[in-house]
Amino acid sequence: MSGQQGESAEQSIGAFALAGSPAVAAVGGATVPAADEEWDLPGGFARVYYGGGHHGITRPVVMADGFNLGRSDLDALYLGLEADFPLIGSLRQRGHDVILIGYDERSASILDNARTVTDAIMRTIASQLGGAPLTVGGFSMGGLVTRYALARLEYQRIDHRTQLYFSYDSPHRGAVVPVGLQAFAHFIPVPNDFAKQMNSAAARQMLWRHYNSQDGSVGVDPEREKFLAALRDVGGWPRIPRLLAVANGRGDGQGPDVPPGQTALASTGDRVYPGTKLLTQAEGHDVVVAELKRLFPKAEKTIRTSGFPALDGAPGGTLGSYRILAAALEKAGATVDLRHPDVCFVPTVSAVSIRDLDRPEDLYANVDELAPDDSNLDDFLCSSTTTGHTAITEELGTWLLDRLPR
Repeated sequence: MSGQQGESAEQSIGAFALAGSPAVAAVGGATVPAADEEWDLPGGFARVYYGGGHHGITRPVVMADGFNLGRSDLDALYLGLEADFPLIGSLRQRGHDVILIGYDERSASILDNARTVTDAIMRTIASQLGGAPLTVGGFSMGGLVTRYALARLEYQRIDHRTQLYFSYDSPHRGAVVPVGLQAFAHFIPVPNDFAKQMNSAAARQMLWRHYNSQDGSVGVDPEREKFLAALRDVGGWPRIPRLLAVANGRGDGQGPDVPPGQTALASTGDRVYPGTKLLTQAEGHDVVVAELKRLFPKAEKTIRTSGFPALDGAPGGTLGSYRILAAALEKAGATVDLRHPDVCFVPTVSAVSIRDLDRPEDLYANVDELAPDDSNLDDFLCSSTTTGHTAITEELGTWLLDRLPR
């Protein structure tokens, strides 16, 4: 590989983003049925799929997309909601009408995308045949967007006619992207999609701790503080509907097998970030989580954290964070040592809003043994096994379906 090729290879690494919704690419000739209605909304759009035997919206289930970069892909979202367990098909078979909401920009402020959801709710009500109550919720970030939208409507004393709210592995107490991984996004010497995603409004609002690309500090981002204040201003949660949640992580305090302070991913060859090593998060002060090295222009940087719990192996829905970066490095010609491809993204205690993430005893709490009243939710279910973030499983999907308004 020539110097120019090596430079191009290192610059190309950030052409990816971390997905926070059930969306999947079409495979094996899978197709998405034509929607019965398509709506243009301020800041987004929606598709409507009538329930079995319906000729209009009668028993609506409004569902919002999650976090990513760029415009929502409702084809991919639909396929993701049908891939492992047919959630949309089951809803329609049971006589529910599905309204899927997408955003013009998935990484925009949660408060901005909540306006899109609000318009979708009000249009659903205006279009509905009869007076059946609504179900409103979302996947990953979509659960936060809908939570805020409903709470704000109640604060404004606008009738949202929603009987049930649900969130699917949503980061109510924060999400986790390893700090070393966040820092690597900005170590790439050119603007890139990954860095853009990590510095987006939505990422800064959701992440429990954020890496500041300007000064290298790590902490609660001001955008998160503003978002949490905005939630408090409207009461924190909607009060009228019943509040449900499911978590892709286990509820017994057991997480993925990711020991702290170990190599998660390393570039072991002599080209494309050679010597770069990302480590799993460990407790302690001044803990090294990444050794970043590049050739073009030559630079090295050590990333440290202090006062963090062992986040990567915490109980929770997992994301292939290191797997995604490893694939990008290999594509560019690197030799990689990938030891922990999947790590916790949304801790169980965050998804069911029962504990904060700051202390190990809370992060690793045995949720099954906690008083249910400790949660902000009326009812919730944790997965019996560790599953991928927003994976639609039969266990979680059936539990949710059985609790929808009849």
